[in-house]
Amino acid sequence: MAEMSRTKRPARARPYSSPARAGVRLLGAEIARERKRAAVTAADLAERARISLVTLRKVERGEPSVAIGTVFEVAVLLGIDLLGTPEQVHDRTGRAQESLALLPQRVRHPAAGEVDDDF
Repeated sequence: MAEMSRTKRPARARPYSSPARAGVRLLGAEIARERKRAAVTAADLAERARISLVTLRKVERGEPSVAIGTVFEVAVLLGIDLLGTPEQVHDRTGRAQESLALLPQRVRHPAAGEVDDDF
C-alpha cells in the first residue's frame, strides 16, 4: 500500500479533557445567551467579529476547535467579562510576567543517571 503524505491524512479530532470541553461549552452558551439578550443577529455579530456565520455557530456550540482568540473576540464584542476589567487584566499580566521572569527559561528532563537532590 502506498504511503500517504502528511497533508493527505484524514484529520483526527483532538482529545480534550471533560473539564476543558465543559468550559468551552459554558463559554459558548454564555456568548449565545448574551447575543440573544442584546438582540444581535448571528449574521451581524459574525460580521463585526470578521468571522463566518459557520464559525460563530461553532463558537456558540462550544466547539473546542475554534481558535481561542476568535472566541475571546466574540465575547469581548458582546461585553462579556472574561478575566476582569481591562485594567485588572493588564495588572495580572504584568504580575504573571514578573513571576515568569524569576523561573528558569527552559524546563528539561534530568540526564539519565543524574541525581535530583535540589530540595
